[in-house]
Amino acid sequence: MTGRILVVDDVATNRIVMKVKLAAACYSVLQADCGEAALRLAASEQPDLILLDVMMPDMSGVSVCQRLKADPATADIPIILVTALCDHASKMQGLQCGADDYLTKPVDEITLLARVRSLLRAHEIQRELRLREDSYAGLGFSETASGFDGPGKVALVAPDPATGLTWKRALEPRGSCRYDVLPRERALQAQPGGVPGGGSAPDVYVIAADLGARNDGLRLLSDLRSRPATRHAAAVMILPRNDAERGAVALDLGAGDILYDPFRPEELAVRIQTQLRRKRQSDRLRETVEAGLELAVTDSLTGLHNRRYALRRLDRMLAAPGRGVAVMMLDLDHFKLVNDRHGHAAGDRVLSTVAKRLRATLRPGDLIARLGGEEFLVALQDTDPDTALFCAERVREAIGARPVPDAAPHPISVTLSVGLAMAVDAGEGAVALIERADRALYGSKHEGRNQVTVSATAA
Repeated sequence: MTGRILVVDDVATNRIVMKVKLAAACYSVLQADCGEAALRLAASEQPDLILLDVMMPDMSGVSVCQRLKADPATADIPIILVTALCDHASKMQGLQCGADDYLTKPVDEITLLARVRSLLRAHEIQRELRLREDSYAGLGFSETASGFDGPGKVALVAPDPATGLTWKRALEPRGSCRYDVLPRERALQAQPGGVPGGGSAPDVYVIAADLGARNDGLRLLSDLRSRPATRHAAAVMILPRNDAERGAVALDLGAGDILYDPFRPEELAVRIQTQLRRKRQSDRLRETVEAGLELAVTDSLTGLHNRRYALRRLDRMLAAPGRGVAVMMLDLDHFKLVNDRHGHAAGDRVLSTVAKRLRATLRPGDLIARLGGEEFLVALQDTDPDTALFCAERVREAIGARPVPDAAPHPISVTLSVGLAMAVDAGEGAVALIERADRALYGSKHEGRNQVTVSATAA
């Protein structure tokens, strides 16, 4: 998992130690030594996550957090507050001001890296949501996704009914959510239309790590993540005190947050609200994807984005900070012969199959579009020339590795020519970058097809 992390601490040694830990896990690290520097870097660099010291000379980490969350440009960046203060009041102040977690020094490395992985996954959902919404708005489709009225539904899966009722009584005065105590079996019976006798499925599950037996809660979390009815629900895992190793496992299994027992109900209530807010943001993303608005920017044959969306999205990718953007222009070799020999229905089948293979080969966040006819575009963000070339060769091989079945009386073999260009100028726009990739594509055609040619300026 890639990620750019801003480490904010007025003590240089602390920053260096944190950078070493994060760099060893292949994260890119930015550094700031005070609150004002953190605010400037967050606005200009848009990091994927911020590790923020609470005690700094110019302003507190809590104040920095409040200002970041109040600015729409930085509000979605996850923040972990890191401090030597371990009193409950300081922790609650940090969580209530919008921080996603609060870790005390010395920071356990296993817990830190698990938290980072979990928050980066959540941030990617929010980033994709905003990217899609901004792209649609730029195209003139500014319809807002429907809001969410009514309280959130929270399922409490405790070791026993008495504990579940204790949790419920403690949480109910501390928010507007509706709390239901569910045994493990009921939690697994949720259906797409809702839970038996309980309406729609819960938004958030609070699960004890150990239910009838050790690790039953972790197994339940894994089951919930594998089922369509509960796959997108948020989860908070309750673990025995100091059980950092299983806490990391829970986060990697898909828990949005963890809390150690005995816990304070007001802290759990705040963490539930954070998970509920994040879950509803991801719901908005799925609604946007499924809405009729998607038709305006989608190629009806392949289901890929069309040229209109691709140009807008690529311009935004080029404007975002990061290592670099690579663009591939793809063209099916001798595609006219497919239509001439087998008919346009067979040609449509080939195009649809190529689109499916592109999706299966590339990452979910990569831009894939059909520009027209047999021509496709792929854009990769935060990449380098070597990785981009490897990816281009993999795409070419995936398309030509096996014939397209069911397109004609006999399977149809197709190959792909690719032109690759890397963005080298910060001011270069989408159209100019595509033109360079297109010229490289002509080079592949001229040299015999079924190959990748790299734009000279990308070498």
